[in-house]
This record gives sequence, structure tokens and C-alpha cells, in this order.
Amino acid sequence: MNTVLSPADPELVARAVAKVKRHVLPLFVVMFIVNYIDRVNIGFVRSHLESDLGIGAAAYGLGAGLFFIGYALFEVPSNILLQRFGAKVWLTRIMFTWGVVATAMAFVPNETWFYILRFLLGVAEAGFFPGVVYYFTQWLPAGERGKAMAIFLSGSAIASIISGPLSGALLNIQGLGMHGWQWMFFIEGMFSVLLCGFVWFWLDSLPKDAKWLSQAESQALTECIAEEQRQREQAVGGGEVRHSALHLLRDPQILLFCFLYFAISLTIYGCTFWLPSIIRSMGGLGDFQVGLFNSIPWIISVLAMYAFASLAARFKWQQAWASAAFVIAAIGLFMSTLGGPVFSFVAICFAAIGFKAASSLFWPIPQAYLDARIAAGVIALINSVGSLGGFVAPATFGYLEQSTGSIQGGLIGLAVVSLLAGILVFMTRTRKGQGKGANPAPRATPA
Repeated sequence: MNTVLSPADPELVARAVAKVKRHVLPLFVVMFIVNYIDRVNIGFVRSHLESDLGIGAAAYGLGAGLFFIGYALFEVPSNILLQRFGAKVWLTRIMFTWGVVATAMAFVPNETWFYILRFLLGVAEAGFFPGVVYYFTQWLPAGERGKAMAIFLSGSAIASIISGPLSGALLNIQGLGMHGWQWMFFIEGMFSVLLCGFVWFWLDSLPKDAKWLSQAESQALTECIAEEQRQREQAVGGGEVRHSALHLLRDPQILLFCFLYFAISLTIYGCTFWLPSIIRSMGGLGDFQVGLFNSIPWIISVLAMYAFASLAARFKWQQAWASAAFVIAAIGLFMSTLGGPVFSFVAICFAAIGFKAASSLFWPIPQAYLDARIAAGVIALINSVGSLGGFVAPATFGYLEQSTGSIQGGLIGLAVVSLLAGILVFMTRTRKGQGKGANPAPRATPA
């Protein structure tokens, strides 16, 4: 028999949620900014890697994508270990190891080590993003997670805004026998290593560990989240839950979630890793100027993310807003193939509105479908399978540029996938029988 918890005091829960947002969200945004910069900063040194190490377009694209192979292979194990050791220990470990590998990129001697370190960077980062998503399920009621995710995901857009000027400025550093690209990797990687010390002292694994919450606030928040989980279990009669990836992938909804996130990753990383090269093709721009231009699409996308999140919160049909974002991305990407470098850049600015908004609109949909008992494992599975788009896009773009001298075929492919995702997102659901316009309600997914 399920134990019925007494309703938590709404005022205490609201007060606790406000404190959680103030205490945790700013740190997670900073961590995501640093994480994203260390992941994508190779986009700004492509020409330098070619001139200094002889790494051509195909090798660059493969190396950029190998990150996501390591990331996908170790994503689920990392999140299982997060549940065992707690968020504080595991998120600190993740940040330290990715900082060390990101720093080591400064000393890569050749193409082979470029591949190895990019793969190891993916291994080191594996578990960070779904770990934070899971953290929200332990600290925030369901109705607050979508807004928290929008704020957290803004970290990637903010990182894209500042990474261009920052990396461009660091590329101008010379001295101690190191090139500018080496200084960029070293400084950005070491910042991650140093930041993990602050993470260790600031984070708590569970609300009951937080000394900055009163006992009453901690108890009310814990009871609220536990009651939501009880309702999920009651909806399907409870039961044992298994974490087998093969078992989970028998669920058509989880397969669909994987494809949708694959489409998002494919588009974001295809543009992220090649946008600096598109900007350079406009002609007459130095490293710092390329960095400044690179910020423009992401500034636009941050505003779009917040606008779409607000509209989705007000008009409750998450799938429709996600579909609209995918269609905008498809239109912009197709248009980018119809003109010169300047027109292509403007079209990608428009596409960024769609594919970045889609990334924040997507996650509340599977969150509302999943039982919290398997949420960490399934979120990791969706993220790891979906993130393979980050391998496919740069590797394909690199091959196309080296073999044909153009990436137009790749951009058209991204447009087609985004359009397909915009259609298929309407097949997602949050619970059996939920129709359009309904608020997303949690659904349990037992074995």
C-alpha cells in the first residue's frame, strides 16, 4: 500500500523553490557556459590547426565529432554513478576531469592525439547535462522544472555569445613558445579546473543536506516532490523498474525522444563547428572580428529561447511550440544555401532562433513522461543517443568540404531533418489519453 503524504505547505514550498533557484541555478549556468566553451572552442582554431599541425577539413570534422562518441558511450554509466555517489561528488569530478583534458588540448602534437583528446573530453564530460536535469527532479516540483531548464539551457547560448570574442582575444596571446590557439585551450581549460573547487563547496546532493534551507522548507520541498512521484507510481500501479537500455529502447516514445534530440544536436553542432568558417569566408576578418560576428546568432537565440518558453508556459501545448521552433530552423537552414556567405550568415541567424528554442522546449516533454525512478537513466540515454548528432554533423560537413569544396548538401540535410522533427514531435505524449492543450502531467514508465 502506498503511503499518503500530507500535502506540503504551498507557501513553504514556494519559498524553498525560490531559494533553490537563487542558490543553484546561477552556478549551473556558469558551469554550462564553461562546459560549452571547452566543448566547441575548436571551431575558432580550425585554420590554426591546419597551418600548424596539418589537420585538414575531414580530420577536423572527425575530431570535432569524436567528442560525442566518448560522450555517448559513458553517459548512462556516469549517471548511474551520480545516483550512487551523489550530485556534489560526481558533478565536481566531471568538471575536474573535463578541465584537465581541455587544458591538455593546448599540447596536442598531431592528428592522432587530436582524435584521442577529443574522445577523452567526451568521456570526461559524460553525465554533466543529464546529471543536472536529474538534479532538478530531486530539487524542484514538476511545474518549476521547465522554467529552470530554460534558464540552465541559456548557458549554452550565453557561452556561444561570449566564446567568440573571448577565444578571439585569447588567440592573440603569444609567448613562452606557445601559439595563440595553445593559450586559448590552456586558459579556458584551467578555468574549469579551478571552478570545480567552488562547485565542491557550494553544491548539496539533496534538499535535506542544504543548510541554506530551513528544516521546514526542506521537509516541505521533499514532501512535495515525493507526493508527485507517488502520483506517478499510482497512475500505473507501481512495480519494479529496470534500467536496461535495450528494455527502455523498446518504448516507442523513448525512441522518438532520442530522434528528436538527435535532430537538435545535429543542427546545433553542425552550425556551431562550421559557423566560424562561414564567417571567415565573408573575407577580411581577423580572429577577434570572427568571434564578434559569431556571437550575433546566439544573442538572437537567447531572446528567442525566453520568448518561446514564456509562450509555452502561457499557452499550454509544448509540442506545438517545439514544432514551430523546428520549422523555423528548417526554413533558415534551407535559405542559407541560396546565397553568398553574407546571406548564408543572416539565414543561419534566423535558423538559430528555431534550433536553440527547440532545445529548451524539448526537455520538459520527456520529463513529464518519465517515472522519477528511471529518470536519470532515461535522460542519460536520450542525451547520449541524441548527442550522436554532434558526431554525425561535423564529420559529414568535414567530408563534404574536403571532397566537394562545399557544405551546402549538409545544410540541406539539416533542414530536412529539422522539418521531419517538427512533424514527429506531435507524436510525443506525456501520459496516456492526454490531449492537446493539456498541461504536461508526469507519467510513470515501469518495466
